[in-house]
Amino acid sequence: MNKHVFLSFGFMLFLFSCATTPTAPALTPAEIQSMQSRQYEESKEVVFASVVSVFQDLGYQIANADLQTGLITSESAAANDAMYAFWTGVAKNTQTKGTAFVERIGSITSVRLNFVTSTNESFGYGQQRKNEVPVIDANIYQNAFEKVENAIFMRSSQ
Repeated sequence: MNKHVFLSFGFMLFLFSCATTPTAPALTPAEIQSMQSRQYEESKEVVFASVVSVFQDLGYQIANADLQTGLITSESAAANDAMYAFWTGVAKNTQTKGTAFVERIGSITSVRLNFVTSTNESFGYGQQRKNEVPVIDANIYQNAFEKVENAIFMRSSQ
């Protein structure tokens, strides 16, 4: 009898460990674009400089910024998890990459931001694994755009 109880308990533990948690419904591409985009009634030069400034204020290092194409690429400092490396033997660092596309459409300047969390793991014998996950959090984009709007206001009032 004890053997059956033990096996039943083990089976139940296995079933519960395989259960998945419900996830939020996926956003449509139009919803993602709406969250990541804003339009301004300022020149492309003012908006572009404001976005570059905000990336720097948020601690990002600008990798590339080209006013003509309107493309800005940046990345945050990498965070290394020393305890993870100690316990697993795997070196792991995480950073966020940010891009912006600034374009003039008629009398409006449009900005689209995109953030991606990138995790790099290095295993023994030179093996590596990279995982990039898009940041789909409306609060993060709202916060960034509020800072862009403040920077635009500061540049426009001078």
